[in-house]
Amino acid sequence: MGKTIAEKILSNHSGRDAKAGDIVIADLDFMIGQDGTSGVAIDSFRKMGAKKVADPSKIAIIIDHSSPSPNEGVSAIHKKIREFASEQGLTLYDIGCGVCHQLTPEQGHVVPGDLVIGADSHTCTYGALNVFSTGIGSTDLAAGMISGKLWFKVPETMKVVYKGKLPKGTSSKDLILALIGKIGADGATYLALELYGAAIDELSVDARFTLSNMAIECGAKAGLMAADDKVMAWVKQHSQKKPDPQAADKDAVYKQTIELDAAKLEPQIAKPHTVDNVCPISKVLGTPIQQGYIGTCTNGRLEDFQIAAKILKRKKVKDGTRLIIAPASKDILMAMIADGTYESLLESGAVAVTPGCGPCVGTHNGVPSDGENVISTANRNFKGRMGNPNAFIYLASPATVAASMIEGKIADPRNYL
Repeated sequence: MGKTIAEKILSNHSGRDAKAGDIVIADLDFMIGQDGTSGVAIDSFRKMGAKKVADPSKIAIIIDHSSPSPNEGVSAIHKKIREFASEQGLTLYDIGCGVCHQLTPEQGHVVPGDLVIGADSHTCTYGALNVFSTGIGSTDLAAGMISGKLWFKVPETMKVVYKGKLPKGTSSKDLILALIGKIGADGATYLALELYGAAIDELSVDARFTLSNMAIECGAKAGLMAADDKVMAWVKQHSQKKPDPQAADKDAVYKQTIELDAAKLEPQIAKPHTVDNVCPISKVLGTPIQQGYIGTCTNGRLEDFQIAAKILKRKKVKDGTRLIIAPASKDILMAMIADGTYESLLESGAVAVTPGCGPCVGTHNGVPSDGENVISTANRNFKGRMGNPNAFIYLASPATVAASMIEGKIADPRNYL
């Protein structure tokens, strides 16, 4: 009987012939924390009586969620993180460096075949690089830092095949929203996803990150893809680590296989207040919008901003609305400046904030007012996600957000391409 990608990676890291349902203790290749979770992880580390982490080269802490600090309480947490990182010799990405899920692959910390944990639910992002990466709690992060290992229940896998090529005006964001809308927010609970198909093959690695990032939004532990030539070239450009890519066997056993026809897909929207409340854009065209947001670990990459800039070129954000942009890393910001994307977006009326999580988390930047509608490239839209439970968040692709900001209402990006 063959194995899935998840079964192979967890077998390799546990020294066992692991199958779905097995409990294994596995060696970790890398682990991350962010400023919303690392304070608790540090406290747990102390309570466990630990003095030193197992391997400081395998740990990074990123200050990205409340960056720069919005208040003295957060500043105290940031100070604790900086002092712990210095004491333990950990990699620290301080304010303005960017979002944890952009920096971790961008800075070469993870490669195909790795096993990675992070005290953030969207750690599944690195599955686009053939990494089994998954979110865990702060106490588990502390245990991982101390021992260099963690226990896992090997998940069953759902195979998802996107047939056909994406039509003009649609993107990887529309692919993943369509899947979540189809199976629901709990449709893949404690499963690994394996994503395949012609539509996936055509995507850039940056676009693939969007799909893996939102695997958690249908309950999945990981969102895995094959390490094809595009992935291997991207990894070679970003990392000095040796990859160990894993492919599913032809006779691998899947809990379920789902097929979606990408060729028939129109731009998708997730309506308030759940990510699986998905519909085609035609159902919500004309909905008034007061604020747009392009950024986050889902869609804050160079390609995303280039798409938005192309749509907004020689056009303006509609009076009475506002567009906030937050590059996912400083490197992306510098690339946007170098190729003119940054200037172009600012000329169209966008307002830029520090590279990092920005308005997504709702702690400081861009909190909407009561009753306002926001269209965002983020990954979640539940009540209060952006800091106000009385606002309404619609999730969409960067192209859809850009088109909507021109009209001040939800608009079809295909009209601008």
